[in-house]
Amino acid sequence: EQHFQVYRNNVFENLTAALKAVYPVIERLVGEGFFRYAAATYISMHPPRSGNLHDFGEEFAGFLADFPPARELAYLPDVARLEWAWHQSFHAADSAPLALTALGAIPPEQYANLKFMLHPSVRLVSSPYPVLRIWQVNQEEYRGNQDVNFAEGGVRLLVIRRRQVEIELLGEGDYALLSSFAAGIPLARAAEAALRAQTNYDLATALHRHVTSLVLAGFSF
Repeated sequence: EQHFQVYRNNVFENLTAALKAVYPVIERLVGEGFFRYAAATYISMHPPRSGNLHDFGEEFAGFLADFPPARELAYLPDVARLEWAWHQSFHAADSAPLALTALGAIPPEQYANLKFMLHPSVRLVSSPYPVLRIWQVNQEEYRGNQDVNFAEGGVRLLVIRRRQVEIELLGEGDYALLSSFAAGIPLARAAEAALRAQTNYDLATALHRHVTSLVLAGFSF
């Protein structure tokens, strides 16, 4: 029984360490004691389903949203979603750039049915809170102004790994377009969604930008 207890303690410590590695900003925001308490509750409710610890912690944002002690920190689940997106992007598969010659060979009458595929590392995050600013000021290397102005409102974010993981702000049109592509929606309907979100959206310029910046990695019909 003592040996099993040692094993349980080791498993718990390993899983807690895995959560800390994925969610360092959450730990910094709530403190180590609170984080360990939340982690213990989370581990009991969501034990690992895979032998790969990189897969552990996916439900943590949803857990925090329903965790009574964290209720007053309404922005906390969205910060966790951003950290999970960063983690997923870091460990995602790589992909060759989209072949412009192949895209250029598509007849114009078939453009409407094009389905663009996002780079495997792309993740999209939307929040009514300034979660990017919260994430930035809680990085270990950050030395600037620590203030976060919640009056700035929400953000729409692109997370992508190029040489390293990068987080970029998106406009309403770009977010609608890329979200549509992520859902497998063809170009014509994706463009309609982007124009509904942002009436002055320049689709041609946006597509060129997303291809050259490696956001779009392929296409099909």
